[in-house]
Amino acid sequence: MFTEEEKQRIVEAIRTAERNTSGEVKVHAERQCPGDVMARAREVFVKLELHRTQLKNGVLFYIALDDHKFAILGDAGIHAVVPPDFWESTKELMRSHFRAGRVTDGLCAGIEKAGHELHAHFPYKSDDVNELSDDISFGD
Repeated sequence: MFTEEEKQRIVEAIRTAERNTSGEVKVHAERQCPGDVMARAREVFVKLELHRTQLKNGVLFYIALDDHKFAILGDAGIHAVVPPDFWESTKELMRSHFRAGRVTDGLCAGIEKAGHELHAHFPYKSDDVNELSDDISFGD
């Protein structure tokens, strides 16, 4: 789905975002989205255990490449503190890259924006633990 270089760029964007926050960022990619994209994102969110972060500050970037669908899902802790239009403005930023055929750039831009917001509300502390792998997860 992604070249090795693209995977490395996405993982590095995740690591950079998480370097400044206690929040957790995950990217999950699939070829197709079975059904409603938000419903699928919620399933993946639970499967990847993003709901188990200590501060409820996990963020999932879900993308179904062949179907041209994507969703961003933040857990209760981050959702409670971001501005009301934050998720939609992040999606618009990503969509502008996607429309130009730059999927990796779009994901990295969204991750960077989420990382800044996570940092504002959940700054990194010396005792923070990386609760989830930074690797991209892939579906069928």
